[in-house]
Amino acid sequence: MRSQTRKQALVMSAILLFAAGILAAAASAGQGPDPVQIWSHITETKPYTEWDGWPDHEGMQPGNSPHGVLHRVYVSPQAVSAEAAPVPYGSMVVKENYDAGQTLQALTVMFKVKDFNPDYGDWYWIKYSPEGEVQASGKPGTCVSCHSVVSDNDYIFLHVF
Repeated sequence: MRSQTRKQALVMSAILLFAAGILAAAASAGQGPDPVQIWSHITETKPYTEWDGWPDHEGMQPGNSPHGVLHRVYVSPQAVSAEAAPVPYGSMVVKENYDAGQTLQALTVMFKVKDFNPDYGDWYWIKYSPEGEVQASGKPGTCVSCHSVVSDNDYIFLHVF
């Protein structure tokens, strides 16, 4: 039984590495990943809702603009296991942004992509509508400027390493 569980874990790790490689492939050409592929990855291939949150920031939490008055954060396994900044390449942070009535307003994503954005921690930012429509992606000025105040924490606000 333990052998089967170990094999399943190895297969899952291989799938995650393969998916991260596909998502990051366009970044090596300087274009950045395809936000449509990322949506598919985080909603179908490896649903973000199956990920954990930061240990010090789990469940529905009060939020701030531009992310809404409430939010819930999910963190990819490689990011949540990081003990120090920076998180490994391929890491993702997904934030569900809610209004006061707890209606989902947007999904915002940070994806760590090697050589995509070296001046800002190699983060690729995306904002989706609740239905998955890309509203912003790449290096949006509002994301970059706001997250720059926590550059020493790998541009991550909601978890302190």
